[in-house]
Amino acid sequence: MDTRYMTTKELAAHIRKTPHAVRQMRHRGLGPKGTRVGREVLYAVRDVERWMSAKTAGDRLAQRAAA
Repeated sequence: MDTRYMTTKELAAHIRKTPHAVRQMRHRGLGPKGTRVGREVLYAVRDVERWMSAKTAGDRLAQRAAA
């Protein structure tokens, strides 16, 4: 099983948010699923991709722009 993971900092850079914003999104249940490993929270890249796809699918402007 080849699963790649992102740290909170890496995810924040990927979605152009601050690490604090990513933590708040996770706390509120608005961000991708994360797994705590020790003191660090790791995000599986496949979960981040699914989350981004769902966000895009729910964005009417993104859907219009793609058409």
